[in-house]
Amino acid sequence: MKILDRYLLKNFLLTYLFVALVIVLIICMIDYTEKVDNFLNKQAPARAILFDYYLNLIPYWANYISPLMVFIATVFFTSRIAARTEIVAMLSTGISFGRLLLPYFMGAIVLGSLTFYLVGWVLPKANKVRNAFEQKYVKDEFYYDGRNVHIKIAPDVYAYLESYNVATMTGNKFTLETIKENKLIQKLSADRIVWQPEKKKWSIHDYRVRTLDSLRESLTHGAQVDTTINLTPKDFESNYNLFETFTLPELNSYIELLQSRGADGVEVYLIEKYTRFTQPFAILILTAIGVIVSARKSRRGVGWQIAMGFVLAFIYILFFLLSKGVAEAGNINTLLAVWLPNIVFTFIGLILFKTLPR
Repeated sequence: MKILDRYLLKNFLLTYLFVALVIVLIICMIDYTEKVDNFLNKQAPARAILFDYYLNLIPYWANYISPLMVFIATVFFTSRIAARTEIVAMLSTGISFGRLLLPYFMGAIVLGSLTFYLVGWVLPKANKVRNAFEQKYVKDEFYYDGRNVHIKIAPDVYAYLESYNVATMTGNKFTLETIKENKLIQKLSADRIVWQPEKKKWSIHDYRVRTLDSLRESLTHGAQVDTTINLTPKDFESNYNLFETFTLPELNSYIELLQSRGADGVEVYLIEKYTRFTQPFAILILTAIGVIVSARKSRRGVGWQIAMGFVLAFIYILFFLLSKGVAEAGNINTLLAVWLPNIVFTFIGLILFKTLPR
Protein backbone atom coordinates (compact mmCIF):
# COMPACT_ATOMS: atom_id res chain seq x y z
CA MET A 1 0.00 0.00 0.00
CA LYS A 2 1.44 3.36 -1.05
CA ILE A 3 1.73 6.43 1.16
CA LEU A 4 -1.08 8.10 -0.80
CA ASP A 5 -3.38 5.10 -0.25
CA ARG A 6 -2.66 5.10 3.47
CA TYR A 7 -3.31 8.83 3.66
CA LEU A 8 -6.67 8.64 1.90
CA LEU A 9 -7.80 5.45 3.66
CA LYS A 10 -6.84 6.70 7.14
CA ASN A 11 -8.54 10.07 6.75
CA PHE A 12 -11.61 8.55 5.08
CA LEU A 13 -12.14 6.14 8.00
CA LEU A 14 -11.44 8.81 10.63
CA THR A 15 -13.91 11.16 8.95
CA TYR A 16 -16.51 8.38 8.93
CA LEU A 17 -16.00 7.76 12.66
CA PHE A 18 -16.35 11.49 13.35
CA VAL A 19 -19.53 11.83 11.27
CA ALA A 20 -21.02 8.65 12.77
CA LEU A 21 -20.29 9.83 16.32
CA VAL A 22 -21.84 13.25 15.78
CA ILE A 23 -24.99 12.01 14.02
CA VAL A 24 -25.61 9.15 16.47
CA LEU A 25 -25.14 11.43 19.48
CA ILE A 26 -27.67 13.88 18.00
CA ILE A 27 -30.14 11.02 17.44
CA CYS A 28 -29.65 9.81 21.03
CA MET A 29 -30.27 13.31 22.40
CA ILE A 30 -33.49 13.62 20.40
CA ASP A 31 -34.54 10.12 21.46
CA TYR A 32 -33.91 10.94 25.14
CA THR A 33 -36.03 14.09 25.02
CA GLU A 34 -38.88 12.06 23.50
CA LYS A 35 -38.71 9.20 26.02
CA VAL A 36 -37.64 10.91 29.24
CA ASP A 37 -41.27 11.10 30.45
CA ASN A 38 -41.67 7.34 29.95
CA PHE A 39 -38.44 6.71 31.87
CA LEU A 40 -39.66 8.84 34.78
CA ASN A 41 -43.23 7.52 34.83
CA LYS A 42 -42.15 3.88 34.77
CA GLN A 43 -39.15 4.48 37.04
CA ALA A 44 -36.57 3.01 34.69
CA PRO A 45 -33.23 2.51 36.50
CA ALA A 46 -30.44 4.78 35.30
CA ARG A 47 -28.17 1.76 34.79
CA ALA A 48 -30.76 0.08 32.56
CA ILE A 49 -31.29 3.30 30.57
CA LEU A 50 -27.57 3.65 29.95
CA PHE A 51 -26.43 0.06 29.48
CA ASP A 52 -29.54 -1.85 28.32
CA TYR A 53 -31.00 0.85 26.11
CA TYR A 54 -28.57 3.49 24.89
CA LEU A 55 -25.51 1.26 24.78
CA ASN A 56 -27.50 -0.94 22.38
CA LEU A 57 -29.25 1.94 20.59
CA ILE A 58 -25.97 3.54 19.47
CA PRO A 59 -24.78 0.58 17.34
CA TYR A 60 -28.33 0.10 16.04
CA TRP A 61 -28.48 3.62 14.61
CA ALA A 62 -24.83 3.55 13.52
CA ASN A 63 -25.65 0.49 11.42
CA TYR A 64 -29.08 1.66 10.26
CA ILE A 65 -27.79 4.87 8.66
CA SER A 66 -24.30 3.61 7.84
CA PRO A 67 -24.72 4.15 4.05
CA LEU A 68 -25.82 7.74 4.71
CA MET A 69 -22.92 8.37 7.10
CA VAL A 70 -20.38 6.83 4.70
CA PHE A 71 -21.67 9.04 1.91
CA ILE A 72 -21.55 12.19 4.03
CA ALA A 73 -18.07 11.30 5.29
CA THR A 74 -16.89 10.73 1.73
CA VAL A 75 -18.26 14.07 0.50
CA PHE A 76 -16.99 15.95 3.55
CA PHE A 77 -13.42 14.58 3.37
CA THR A 78 -13.08 14.62 -0.43
CA SER A 79 -14.45 18.15 -0.83
CA ARG A 80 -11.97 19.42 1.78
CA ILE A 81 -8.92 17.96 0.04
CA ALA A 82 -10.31 19.11 -3.31
CA ALA A 83 -10.62 22.66 -1.96
CA ARG A 84 -6.95 22.49 -0.95
CA THR A 85 -6.08 21.42 -4.55
CA GLU A 86 -4.72 18.11 -3.25
CA ILE A 87 -6.70 16.05 -5.77
CA VAL A 88 -5.42 18.21 -8.64
CA ALA A 89 -1.88 17.52 -7.41
CA MET A 90 -2.56 13.78 -7.25
CA LEU A 91 -4.01 13.62 -10.74
CA SER A 92 -1.19 15.77 -12.15
CA THR A 93 1.32 13.05 -11.19
CA GLY A 94 -0.33 10.70 -13.67
CA ILE A 95 -2.68 8.87 -11.28
CA SER A 96 -6.01 8.08 -12.94
CA PHE A 97 -9.26 8.96 -11.26
CA GLY A 98 -10.14 5.26 -11.11
CA ARG A 99 -6.88 4.60 -9.24
CA LEU A 100 -7.77 7.44 -6.88
CA LEU A 101 -10.97 5.59 -5.99
CA LEU A 102 -9.08 2.48 -4.84
CA PRO A 103 -8.38 3.52 -1.20
CA TYR A 104 -11.97 4.70 -0.89
CA PHE A 105 -13.18 1.31 -2.05
CA MET A 106 -10.83 -0.38 0.41
CA GLY A 107 -12.34 1.64 3.24
CA ALA A 108 -15.88 0.96 1.97
CA ILE A 109 -15.15 -2.78 1.82
CA VAL A 110 -13.88 -2.72 5.42
CA LEU A 111 -16.97 -0.83 6.61
CA GLY A 112 -19.33 -2.97 4.50
CA SER A 113 -17.86 -6.24 5.77
CA LEU A 114 -18.02 -5.02 9.36
CA THR A 115 -21.61 -3.88 8.84
CA PHE A 116 -22.64 -7.25 7.38
CA TYR A 117 -21.09 -9.15 10.29
CA LEU A 118 -22.64 -6.88 12.90
CA VAL A 119 -26.14 -6.88 11.40
CA GLY A 120 -26.07 -10.61 10.79
CA TRP A 121 -24.81 -11.92 14.11
CA VAL A 122 -24.01 -9.24 16.71
CA LEU A 123 -26.68 -6.51 16.57
CA PRO A 124 -29.68 -8.91 16.81
CA LYS A 125 -28.50 -9.88 20.31
CA ALA A 126 -28.20 -6.23 21.26
CA ASN A 127 -31.63 -5.54 19.77
CA LYS A 128 -33.18 -8.21 21.99
CA VAL A 129 -31.97 -6.36 25.09
CA ARG A 130 -33.02 -2.97 23.71
CA ASN A 131 -36.48 -4.16 22.63
CA ALA A 132 -37.04 -5.84 26.00
CA PHE A 133 -36.22 -2.53 27.69
CA GLU A 134 -38.59 -0.61 25.40
CA GLN A 135 -41.44 -3.03 26.02
CA LYS A 136 -40.95 -2.74 29.79
CA TYR A 137 -40.30 0.97 30.22
CA VAL A 138 -41.48 2.72 27.03
CA LYS A 139 -44.29 0.75 25.41
CA ASP A 140 -47.59 -0.10 27.04
CA GLU A 141 -47.78 -3.53 28.66
CA PHE A 142 -48.60 -6.20 26.09
CA TYR A 143 -51.87 -8.11 26.31
CA TYR A 144 -52.97 -10.55 23.65
CA ASP A 145 -56.53 -9.45 22.95
CA GLY A 146 -57.12 -11.36 19.73
CA ARG A 147 -60.56 -12.91 19.35
CA ASN A 148 -61.64 -15.58 16.87
CA VAL A 149 -58.06 -16.09 15.71
CA HIS A 150 -57.42 -18.03 12.49
CA ILE A 151 -53.88 -19.26 11.84
CA LYS A 152 -52.64 -21.22 8.85
CA ILE A 153 -50.06 -23.57 10.38
CA ALA A 154 -49.40 -25.68 7.27
CA PRO A 155 -50.41 -25.47 3.58
CA ASP A 156 -53.57 -27.54 4.18
CA VAL A 157 -54.03 -27.15 7.96
CA TYR A 158 -55.86 -24.32 9.69
CA ALA A 159 -56.11 -23.62 13.42
CA TYR A 160 -58.77 -21.56 15.15
CA LEU A 161 -58.92 -20.15 18.68
CA GLU A 162 -61.78 -18.21 20.17
CA SER A 163 -59.33 -16.61 22.65
CA TYR A 164 -55.88 -17.12 24.15
CA ASN A 165 -54.49 -16.33 27.61
CA VAL A 166 -50.79 -15.46 27.53
CA ALA A 167 -50.31 -15.82 31.30
CA THR A 168 -51.68 -19.38 31.52
CA MET A 169 -50.72 -20.33 27.93
CA THR A 170 -54.26 -21.61 27.38
CA GLY A 171 -56.42 -21.39 24.28
CA ASN A 172 -60.20 -21.72 24.37
CA LYS A 173 -62.57 -23.26 21.82
CA PHE A 174 -59.85 -24.72 19.63
CA THR A 175 -60.33 -26.32 16.22
CA LEU A 176 -57.86 -27.83 13.79
CA GLU A 177 -59.05 -28.38 10.23
CA THR A 178 -57.41 -30.21 7.35
CA ILE A 179 -58.72 -28.97 4.01
CA LYS A 180 -57.60 -30.29 0.63
CA GLU A 181 -58.95 -29.14 -2.72
CA ASN A 182 -61.65 -27.12 -0.92
CA LYS A 183 -62.86 -30.24 0.89
CA LEU A 184 -62.85 -30.77 4.64
CA ILE A 185 -60.88 -33.96 5.36
CA GLN A 186 -60.61 -33.83 9.14
CA LYS A 187 -61.69 -31.52 11.93
CA LEU A 188 -60.53 -31.62 15.54
CA SER A 189 -62.55 -29.62 18.08
CA ALA A 190 -61.60 -29.08 21.73
CA ASP A 191 -62.81 -26.98 24.64
CA ARG A 192 -59.29 -25.85 25.42
CA ILE A 193 -55.61 -26.46 24.73
CA VAL A 194 -52.81 -25.90 27.26
CA TRP A 195 -49.10 -25.58 26.49
CA GLN A 196 -46.85 -28.01 28.38
CA PRO A 197 -43.40 -26.31 28.63
CA GLU A 198 -41.62 -29.42 29.88
CA LYS A 199 -42.92 -31.52 26.98
CA LYS A 200 -42.92 -28.78 24.34
CA LYS A 201 -46.39 -30.01 23.37
CA TRP A 202 -50.01 -28.93 23.54
CA SER A 203 -52.38 -30.76 25.85
CA ILE A 204 -55.82 -30.94 24.18
CA HIS A 205 -58.78 -31.32 26.55
CA ASP A 206 -62.27 -32.65 25.80
CA TYR A 207 -61.59 -33.17 22.14
CA ARG A 208 -63.61 -34.58 19.25
CA VAL A 209 -62.15 -35.66 15.91
CA ARG A 210 -64.39 -35.83 12.86
CA THR A 211 -62.91 -37.57 9.79
CA LEU A 212 -64.60 -37.54 6.40
CA ASP A 213 -64.00 -39.31 3.12
CA SER A 214 -66.13 -39.78 0.03
CA LEU A 215 -68.01 -42.79 1.46
CA ARG A 216 -68.22 -42.44 5.20
CA GLU A 217 -67.69 -40.25 8.25
CA SER A 218 -66.12 -41.27 11.57
CA LEU A 219 -66.16 -39.54 14.95
CA THR A 220 -63.82 -40.11 17.89
CA HIS A 221 -63.48 -38.26 21.18
CA GLY A 222 -61.44 -38.28 24.37
CA ALA A 223 -60.70 -36.43 27.60
CA GLN A 224 -57.10 -35.45 26.93
CA VAL A 225 -54.28 -36.01 24.46
CA ASP A 226 -50.86 -34.45 23.91
CA THR A 227 -49.90 -33.38 20.41
CA THR A 228 -47.29 -31.43 18.51
CA ILE A 229 -48.43 -28.89 15.92
CA ASN A 230 -46.69 -26.06 14.10
CA LEU A 231 -47.85 -23.57 16.73
CA THR A 232 -46.24 -22.34 19.96
CA PRO A 233 -46.97 -19.68 22.62
CA LYS A 234 -44.44 -17.42 20.89
CA ASP A 235 -47.00 -16.98 18.11
CA PHE A 236 -49.18 -15.11 20.61
CA GLU A 237 -46.45 -13.00 22.20
CA SER A 238 -45.58 -9.45 21.22
CA ASN A 239 -43.85 -9.32 17.83
CA TYR A 240 -42.62 -5.76 18.34
CA ASN A 241 -39.65 -5.38 15.95
CA LEU A 242 -39.21 -9.14 16.08
CA PHE A 243 -37.31 -9.23 12.78
CA GLU A 244 -34.53 -7.12 14.33
CA THR A 245 -33.79 -9.72 17.02
CA PHE A 246 -32.99 -12.62 14.68
CA THR A 247 -29.47 -13.49 13.65
CA LEU A 248 -29.17 -14.32 9.97
CA PRO A 249 -29.53 -18.12 10.50
CA GLU A 250 -32.48 -17.54 12.85
CA LEU A 251 -34.08 -15.19 10.33
CA ASN A 252 -33.79 -17.81 7.58
CA SER A 253 -35.37 -20.44 9.86
CA TYR A 254 -38.25 -18.13 10.78
CA ILE A 255 -38.91 -17.29 7.13
CA GLU A 256 -39.02 -21.02 6.33
CA LEU A 257 -41.48 -21.50 9.20
CA LEU A 258 -43.79 -18.76 7.92
CA GLN A 259 -43.58 -20.06 4.37
CA SER A 260 -44.35 -23.62 5.53
CA ARG A 261 -47.50 -22.25 7.14
CA GLY A 262 -48.41 -20.24 4.08
CA ALA A 263 -48.78 -17.33 6.48
CA ASP A 264 -49.13 -13.67 5.57
CA GLY A 265 -46.59 -11.04 6.60
CA VAL A 266 -43.50 -12.89 5.44
CA GLU A 267 -42.52 -9.88 3.29
CA VAL A 268 -41.33 -7.95 6.36
CA TYR A 269 -38.83 -10.68 7.21
CA LEU A 270 -37.72 -11.13 3.60
CA ILE A 271 -37.07 -7.39 3.36
CA GLU A 272 -34.97 -7.56 6.53
CA LYS A 273 -32.99 -10.49 5.14
CA TYR A 274 -32.31 -8.90 1.75
CA THR A 275 -31.50 -5.52 3.32
CA ARG A 276 -28.71 -7.10 5.32
CA PHE A 277 -27.12 -8.20 2.06
CA THR A 278 -27.72 -4.98 0.13
CA GLN A 279 -26.37 -2.61 2.78
CA PRO A 280 -22.66 -3.37 2.15
CA PHE A 281 -23.21 -2.81 -1.58
CA ALA A 282 -24.98 0.46 -0.84
CA ILE A 283 -21.91 1.59 1.08
CA LEU A 284 -19.70 0.86 -1.96
CA ILE A 285 -22.04 2.60 -4.40
CA LEU A 286 -22.56 5.71 -2.28
CA THR A 287 -18.83 5.96 -1.57
CA ALA A 288 -18.10 6.03 -5.30
CA ILE A 289 -20.81 8.64 -5.96
CA GLY A 290 -19.56 10.70 -3.03
CA VAL A 291 -16.05 10.87 -4.45
CA ILE A 292 -17.29 11.65 -7.97
CA VAL A 293 -19.52 14.58 -6.95
CA SER A 294 -17.00 16.16 -4.54
CA ALA A 295 -13.60 15.58 -6.15
CA ARG A 296 -13.78 18.72 -8.29
CA LYS A 297 -12.76 22.02 -6.74
CA SER A 298 -15.86 24.21 -6.76
CA ARG A 299 -16.05 27.99 -6.79
CA ARG A 300 -19.10 27.74 -4.58
CA GLY A 301 -16.99 26.21 -1.83
CA VAL A 302 -17.08 23.06 0.27
CA GLY A 303 -20.48 23.86 1.75
CA TRP A 304 -22.20 23.53 -1.62
CA GLN A 305 -20.70 20.09 -2.23
CA ILE A 306 -21.61 18.89 1.26
CA ALA A 307 -25.17 20.16 0.79
CA MET A 308 -25.43 18.35 -2.56
CA GLY A 309 -24.13 15.22 -0.86
CA PHE A 310 -26.86 15.45 1.78
CA VAL A 311 -29.50 15.86 -0.92
CA LEU A 312 -28.33 12.78 -2.85
CA ALA A 313 -28.07 10.72 0.34
CA PHE A 314 -31.60 11.58 1.42
CA ILE A 315 -32.92 10.88 -2.09
CA TYR A 316 -31.39 7.41 -1.79
CA ILE A 317 -32.99 6.85 1.63
CA LEU A 318 -36.36 8.12 0.39
CA PHE A 319 -36.13 5.83 -2.64
CA PHE A 320 -35.29 2.89 -0.40
CA LEU A 321 -38.19 3.60 1.99
CA LEU A 322 -40.64 3.90 -0.92
CA SER A 323 -39.46 0.61 -2.43
CA LYS A 324 -39.66 -1.04 0.99
CA GLY A 325 -43.23 0.18 1.53
CA VAL A 326 -44.32 -1.09 -1.88
CA ALA A 327 -42.71 -4.48 -1.17
CA GLU A 328 -44.42 -4.77 2.23
CA ALA A 329 -47.74 -4.17 0.51
CA GLY A 330 -46.96 -7.07 -1.83
CA ASN A 331 -47.18 -4.94 -4.97
CA ILE A 332 -43.66 -5.78 -6.19
CA ASN A 333 -41.19 -8.62 -5.85
CA THR A 334 -39.43 -8.25 -2.49
CA LEU A 335 -35.93 -9.00 -3.77
CA LEU A 336 -36.31 -6.52 -6.64
CA ALA A 337 -37.69 -3.81 -4.35
CA VAL A 338 -34.77 -4.04 -1.93
CA TRP A 339 -32.13 -4.06 -4.68
CA LEU A 340 -33.82 -1.40 -6.84
CA PRO A 341 -32.26 1.64 -5.10
CA ASN A 342 -28.79 0.11 -5.48
CA ILE A 343 -29.41 -0.70 -9.14
CA VAL A 344 -30.69 2.81 -9.92
CA PHE A 345 -27.87 4.56 -8.04
CA THR A 346 -25.28 2.34 -9.72
CA PHE A 347 -26.44 3.73 -13.07
CA ILE A 348 -26.48 7.25 -11.61
CA GLY A 349 -22.89 6.75 -10.46
CA LEU A 350 -21.81 5.52 -13.88
CA ILE A 351 -23.48 8.51 -15.57
CA LEU A 352 -21.82 10.95 -13.15
CA PHE A 353 -18.46 9.25 -13.64
CA LYS A 354 -18.73 9.66 -17.40
CA THR A 355 -20.17 13.19 -17.50
CA LEU A 356 -18.90 15.24 -14.55
CA PRO A 357 -15.66 17.13 -15.27
CA ARG A 358 -12.82 16.52 -12.88
